[in-house]
Amino acid sequence: MRGAMTGYGTRGFSARCCAAALAAALMLTGAASGAAPPIGDPYPSTYRPLPSRPVVITGATLLDGRGRQIDKGSILLSGGKIVAVGADIPVPADAEVIDGTGKWVTPGIIDVHSHVGNGPVPEVVGADSVNEFVGPVTAEVWAEHGVLVQDPAFSRAAAGGVTTQQILPGSGNLFGGRTVVLKTVPARTVQDMKFPGAPYGLKMACGEIPTMSYNSANHPYGTKGERPATRMGNFAIYRATWIKAQKYRAAWAAYDKAKAAGATGLAAPDRDLTLETLAGVLDGDIRVHMHCHRADEMALVMSMAREFGYHISAFHHAVEAYKIPDLLKREGVCAAMWSDWWGYNMESYDGVPQNIGLVQQAGGCAMIHSDHSVAIQHLNQEGAKARAAAHRMGIDISKADAWKWMSYNPATALGIADRTGSLEPGKMADVVLWSGDPFSVYTHSEKVFVDGAVVYDRGNPESRWVSDFELGQSGAGDRK
Repeated sequence: MRGAMTGYGTRGFSARCCAAALAAALMLTGAASGAAPPIGDPYPSTYRPLPSRPVVITGATLLDGRGRQIDKGSILLSGGKIVAVGADIPVPADAEVIDGTGKWVTPGIIDVHSHVGNGPVPEVVGADSVNEFVGPVTAEVWAEHGVLVQDPAFSRAAAGGVTTQQILPGSGNLFGGRTVVLKTVPARTVQDMKFPGAPYGLKMACGEIPTMSYNSANHPYGTKGERPATRMGNFAIYRATWIKAQKYRAAWAAYDKAKAAGATGLAAPDRDLTLETLAGVLDGDIRVHMHCHRADEMALVMSMAREFGYHISAFHHAVEAYKIPDLLKREGVCAAMWSDWWGYNMESYDGVPQNIGLVQQAGGCAMIHSDHSVAIQHLNQEGAKARAAAHRMGIDISKADAWKWMSYNPATALGIADRTGSLEPGKMADVVLWSGDPFSVYTHSEKVFVDGAVVYDRGNPESRWVSDFELGQSGAGDRK
């Protein structure tokens, strides 16, 4: 008989922890049902850490995510938090001790650009929920409303050391919609995966894809004659939409001020879900994550942000970021990049494999991202490729500094660096134990912890979660 819980199934965890994990998950809805949702989020997180026990990893090489390497170091995880990190730490009597000799420990990988769940595997008609191809402005949609928690790619991402990921709408729209930050854990609902308190993001896009999506007879979703048709049209629509958002925000501010002053008989402005999201950006509550390739266009977008008074958290893909690293640093804008993707369209032809290294050398906020359900499983190797390309150019980047691309810098861009992204006492125990140097192609993850709970254990296949989708296809859950 199939498991009663979507996202766990009957083979969710090993027998020693399965019952506890299922019981904890069943309590999620009840535990949160009496709480009022926070202002601005009618779909609050119901995430609760899975059961865990104290763990000490000893004698390993630690990369702390902030640029420090500790040789023959140890780390203590307890109560879902990192308790101690160093060469010599106390070992509680009830802790499981793991000999980390010859192994490495890092913060969990944070993928700032993922479509797992919204573009689930296998890719079949009816499952895709990435792009809302109805017009260039769809800021009213929320990525979390399209996440399939049964997507097998979640467990594969965990096996690759990914403990947190931001799910975004696609790049077919100038304003694509709200993003959501998820913990990579088995769950019944997307709220059970939502990173508690993580700010929402707004996905925006510039360049070729929006212009082709609505004005190309050759594009599968294009409708010839609909705006935008050019990059000029892109910016005209951006600016006109931001002006509407400013007016909407001002109308609500005037209403709130009058109401606070005791005015009666007031009619509240009509809610507009599109402008509500954009007003959140103008208020600084929602972070902008923008698909952009060309350097000149990124510079224009930063000028537009100054015009309307908002901040860009990160440019995604950013194939030409190496041309303007000083501008990115000055504006405090991160760049989420691939190690070596280029040439897949005209605006990506100036890509170079030294892109990440050059942004790092200039003191910018460089990040690795996947944008792909397979690439997300190998982000440590993507980081290794980027570091090797930088070394070939003569840019010396330590492994400790390079790991910032995969943990602390993404955490900074997502607004969660105070809680995760580095091996520091008090932070969430989102940690990966690697079989060796994580920058080696021969290395694999051995154990992956999310809030101190093991979500992947290479040495114990029964501990891995299997989605209900896979159980249904395998017949393992069929009724007898």
